[in-house]
Amino acid sequence: MKKESFVDNNTPGKDYVLAIDNGTQSVRALLFDLQGNLLGKGKVELQAYYSSQPGWAEQDPDYYWRKLGEACQQLWAQTGIDRSLIRGVSLTTQRGTLINVDAQGQALRPAILWLDQRQCEPEGGIKGPWGWLFKLVGAEATVDYFRAQAEANWIAQHQPDIWAATDKFLLLSGFLSHRLTGRFVDSVGCCVGYLPFDFKHLRWAAPRDWKWQALAVRAEQLPSLYKPGEELGRITAEASRHTGIPEGLPLIAAGSDKACEVLGSGVVEATTACLSYGTTATITTTRSRYLEIVPLIPPYPAAIPDHYNCEVMIYRGYWMVSWFKNEFGLREMQQAREQGLEPEQLFDALVNAVPPGSMGLTLQPYWSPGIREPGVEAKGAMIGFGDVHTRAHIYRAILEGLAYALRQGKERIERRSKLSITRLRVAGGGSQSDAAMQLTADIFGLPAERPHVYEASGLGAGIACAVGLGLYADFDTAIAAMTRTAEVFMPQPEAQQMYDRLYREVYLRMYRQLKPLYQSIREITGYPA
Repeated sequence: MKKESFVDNNTPGKDYVLAIDNGTQSVRALLFDLQGNLLGKGKVELQAYYSSQPGWAEQDPDYYWRKLGEACQQLWAQTGIDRSLIRGVSLTTQRGTLINVDAQGQALRPAILWLDQRQCEPEGGIKGPWGWLFKLVGAEATVDYFRAQAEANWIAQHQPDIWAATDKFLLLSGFLSHRLTGRFVDSVGCCVGYLPFDFKHLRWAAPRDWKWQALAVRAEQLPSLYKPGEELGRITAEASRHTGIPEGLPLIAAGSDKACEVLGSGVVEATTACLSYGTTATITTTRSRYLEIVPLIPPYPAAIPDHYNCEVMIYRGYWMVSWFKNEFGLREMQQAREQGLEPEQLFDALVNAVPPGSMGLTLQPYWSPGIREPGVEAKGAMIGFGDVHTRAHIYRAILEGLAYALRQGKERIERRSKLSITRLRVAGGGSQSDAAMQLTADIFGLPAERPHVYEASGLGAGIACAVGLGLYADFDTAIAAMTRTAEVFMPQPEAQQMYDRLYREVYLRMYRQLKPLYQSIREITGYPA
């Protein structure tokens, strides 16, 4: 287990950048120097969401703003940094969390999080040439899925008064940018969600685009967009009072937490992939050209201007590790507290007590339904149980199952891009675990590199900030100066062979074999709806 280290660099004449990272499970205020060293950190845990109905996931938008203020104040108290050395601020947030606000930026209802599973009933079909085209290419189901999933459509259908009162419909990044600058602005790099966004041209959709038909959103309800590295506005006096960030500092556009994580891991070539073991597990490459890995599912905007992140996502990624800890890991959590250790150290010991392949216990991590692969009927599965298996085997099988799913994502990206991925950078909570790093190297059969700083998404936002302020001439120069590899885990040949067989002969066949059973479960129980 890697311990986080801070560099004491509080000397005159230094330039610092502040990155705010509002994820799903915590909000962090992070101070970096221009070498990408983390100088200080304020971290406040979040209640990820509350649920007033099954499948809903909501949060009070003001709660995010309150916790952001607390994280900043914690940073100042911990570091005692001379705040006049901070040159600018960047913000990165969880993706796809949406908020209705009035003309003053006050929230009109709780934020609907990316984890929310509610759906609405699409009314009528898409008209005109677009409708004919979707019929022709067999894309109607995908478009209907987009319409059913769109938060705006659900609110317009079920809470028409709120929708009528909505002046702006903002992502969490746009909401917090407004709180910091008083302007309705957002970064192109944050535009991930069910919005009328043109992913190919990286701007709001053109007036005749089908998305305006598919969504209840009007053009005037959207914020102005800026590219990563452009100035969004200046910190207001009110925001300064709340956060302690000096008034007048520029807020520089960055990207979503995943986009920033890819940037902060130094992943800029299409042959290097960033694996993220976060709440959502992803494998991502950066490209300068638009490429759909799954047809009709666009690549996301990168945190580098005019670039794309080709991503395959496992919706409930390292969330499953948190689930395991909560349900089965109380002993380790308690022990860690008593011994003053990080719980991950004890969990690593659990993993290491089990041989590679978990004695055949194999997990398919589809704890939430997908769109195409897996389909809407998808469920999680664990097969191969015997009397030898313990909690430790289950824990290792979770980590292995996530790595198998990400390897499948890697192969899908390679097929579509016709480029081999030769290097892996691993970020997110799971990168802290040596055991997770080693089994990743073994399952992929590639070296797994750990970036020098755990807070990769914060560092990505810091890089965008440094470039935007002109402290570096361009993104390439900033990435070269601010990112590096701390450790490399090499595949172990024996484990690699075992994993290769389990992956090809067991894992890859699981979904196909179990799909009819998942469909029956869905039909009989109504879950997932």
